[in-house]
Amino acid sequence: MIYRSKAPLRIGLAGGGTDVSPYSDLHGGAILNTTISLSAYASIETIHQSKIIIEAFDRKELQEFAVSKELPINGTLDLLKGVYNRIHKQFDIPVTGIKLSTFVDAPAGSGLGTSSTLVVAIVGAFVEMYKLPLGDYDIAHLAYEIERYDLSLAGGRQDQYAATFGGVNFMEFYADDKVIVNPLRIRPEYMHELENNLVLYFTATSRESAAIIKEQVKNVNNKNEKSIEAMHQLKEQAKMMKDALLKGKLHDFGEILDFGFQQKRKMADNISNSSIEEIYDAAKKAGATGGKISGAGGGGFMIFYCPNNSSYAVKEKLLQYGGEIKNYTFTSHGLTNWSI
Repeated sequence: MIYRSKAPLRIGLAGGGTDVSPYSDLHGGAILNTTISLSAYASIETIHQSKIIIEAFDRKELQEFAVSKELPINGTLDLLKGVYNRIHKQFDIPVTGIKLSTFVDAPAGSGLGTSSTLVVAIVGAFVEMYKLPLGDYDIAHLAYEIERYDLSLAGGRQDQYAATFGGVNFMEFYADDKVIVNPLRIRPEYMHELENNLVLYFTATSRESAAIIKEQVKNVNNKNEKSIEAMHQLKEQAKMMKDALLKGKLHDFGEILDFGFQQKRKMADNISNSSIEEIYDAAKKAGATGGKISGAGGGGFMIFYCPNNSSYAVKEKLLQYGGEIKNYTFTSHGLTNWSI
């Protein structure tokens, strides 16, 4: 038997960073995001060998181990091994020979939630294989715990919930790991127009988000007023964006994005840099009314709102910076699993 799953990557539209503790614990966070037609995939195949094989096709990495309940966490394929370890520990699953394979449609560190989405996909494959009694909130929270607690990886909470639930969601984050996912019912014509006008651009650089997030956490712990006020404003931005999208005020979209971009830069150093600033300014001069860095910042993907058919001129300009325009569509589904 082969047990498969896939989970969608996401674009964070507003409020990014307010899902990270301790800010969300102290003040509550809010984020608006939507999943897109890029995914993380996981497959588990039962094998008639006394070994555990794990392979990431996109990274061209493979490891083999003797059958065991716990695989070593050593910096190589740790996300795959971390999920394997937690599932066997928490659910006391019998150890058998398996091959766990994964693939992600975007590179790690690109700002689309790739790592967390991959963890969700792997959890989903194990849920399918062992018929684990986990609902959507359970899967998302388990994926969060594996990353943040088991593997000690810095980050927020939106990605796991976006990948699991799918669609357009307004998410709220509170103390004690409380998360509320509010699916939004957006008129189809609004989503079509947003999809038409929103350009997704890969800067051809990936970045390690942990250092940026750790500085953000440090700023909150040290009561850095500039950083905390910026997060307050980003939380308000998420509410503004939700209102604009629900009411079809897409002409406000770029301005709201631009407001968030100005605030995001105040949260921590290295969120932006001279290259990002140059790209951002060039996109605006070509017709974009606003944009943002996707994810923690520092590189990866950027998005730009380009009204009135300006997207063609913006794309042409962006390509001069050596990056890549990524085609996508919005999706309404989250984690999907099946077996063959």
